[in-house]
Amino acid sequence: MTYPRPAAVIVLAAGEGTRMRSATPKVLHTLAGRSMVGHALASARALHPARVVVVVRHERAAVAAHVAEIDPRALLADQDDIPGTGRAVQVAMTALDAAAQAEVAGAAQGTPAAGTAAGALLDGAVVVVAGDVPLLDAGTLGELLAAHHADANAVTVLTTEVDDATGYGRILREAGTGDVLGIVEEKDASDEQRAITEINSSIYVFDAAVLRSALGRLGRDNAQGEVYLTDVLAIARADGGHVRALRTDDPLVVEGVNDRVQLARLRAELNRRLLEDWMREGVTVVDPATTWVDVDVELERDVTLLPGTQLHGTTVVREGATVGPDTTLTDVEVGPGASVVRTHGTLAVIGRGASVGPFAYLRPGTVLGDDGKIGTFVETKNAQIGTGSKVPHLSYVGDATIGEHTNIGAASVTVNYDGVNKHHTTIGSYARTGADNMFVAPVTVGDGAYTGAGSVIRRDVPAGALGVSAGAQRNIEGWVARARAGTPAADAAARALAGDDTADLSPQARAERERAARAAAGTPQTPPPHLPDQPAPLAEPTTTSADAGTNAKDSTR
Repeated sequence: MTYPRPAAVIVLAAGEGTRMRSATPKVLHTLAGRSMVGHALASARALHPARVVVVVRHERAAVAAHVAEIDPRALLADQDDIPGTGRAVQVAMTALDAAAQAEVAGAAQGTPAAGTAAGALLDGAVVVVAGDVPLLDAGTLGELLAAHHADANAVTVLTTEVDDATGYGRILREAGTGDVLGIVEEKDASDEQRAITEINSSIYVFDAAVLRSALGRLGRDNAQGEVYLTDVLAIARADGGHVRALRTDDPLVVEGVNDRVQLARLRAELNRRLLEDWMREGVTVVDPATTWVDVDVELERDVTLLPGTQLHGTTVVREGATVGPDTTLTDVEVGPGASVVRTHGTLAVIGRGASVGPFAYLRPGTVLGDDGKIGTFVETKNAQIGTGSKVPHLSYVGDATIGEHTNIGAASVTVNYDGVNKHHTTIGSYARTGADNMFVAPVTVGDGAYTGAGSVIRRDVPAGALGVSAGAQRNIEGWVARARAGTPAADAAARALAGDDTADLSPQARAERERAARAAAGTPQTPPPHLPDQPAPLAEPTTTSADAGTNAKDSTR
């Protein structure tokens, strides 16, 4: 839907948020993979404003750095010691007017028009939003903008109805017309005004000229000694402007976060809405109560999310893939038809039809090719695993390249770290490596090569060769008694050797001796199966009374 383009959006993010009881600034707390101020900026940018300005104060450095990271084009305005939302918007308008003047000066540099820059001021609609209202969406803001332009208002405020309006500013309407007379804060309200259930959302659209004029006339004569932005509405009306409200039927869209209880409630609600949207797009979510999806996750149709799945960041799951149960993926791409079970993965790519897990750990840089497999208790990092290749179980593959259709034996490790530097292992296509192999990097195993079980591969294995490093097994008799004297192992070995006079007996004779020893010690024996002397007689045929006479006659023949 197309909405009128505002001249600017002001995001208020200067508050301390003491009720959060956190060292982290309130607006930097996250839900659905995005900070609260990030949600505000995303909704603001969806309106395509000419400028966006964020007002900062508490923990300015942290908030400013975060804003610069997620929206480098946003302006920053610093609120001073004067408290109140009115003061925050004053400093924001100063920054916006300065930016407008700089733009005019830059465009007219070197021309006679350059002297007009000082008189350039922001003109048009100015949207003001709070940085702690995470469910506010661009659609709602767009409707507010549309209503503002359609009615040629001086100010348009977004409102809602709640059962308990405690703590909110109340909307005062004119009888008959429904126009907004003003907004009264709870601490300044009468008992009659406190009974009003229509509340201010702190989300507005102002005409820039009206806002600028009213801001210059704001005072601090109120119960809190703050500069109230709400006073602008009464000033604008007194100046003859239209002040109206757009009421939303969804209170959660305009609910702010003041403590962690509200944050948790809105986080769950946002997740519920995201999952509902995806299910309507053709995604199966088996258990929405245990499935969490961030706002920037992308899902295609016929994806199945099993219980306990968490998809974070910019994770993409392609058509027909199944993720879960109990899987957490962050910035991972899952190919069409792939299966990812009980897996933790970050910054990895899983190919079409590939299989991962259960109990796999994909670290950054893992790329699994189409129809490949990373199996149970396998960890990978910075590893390129080719089409159809498999690392089935109990292995670590780090800093490695594996070709196509290769099988890595169980309990294999690419030994990539020498204590100072990381080194690379290359294993070719159609190779077969034995179980319990150590590949001491840098090393290469060629195409079609094999390696023997238990080998430590320190040198390159040519294509088609068999790499073996283990020698013939050698038993050192008596080593435990000499090297581990006094240990339980040594005592057990001594007892076994002292009683071993059966070395020359056949297996059957050894078994008979063991059975006799158990009998002598009173150990219960398993009795042999019972075999009857005679086969069990066959059951007599069952007859009816009607057949009795016939049977008797037959027996005399």
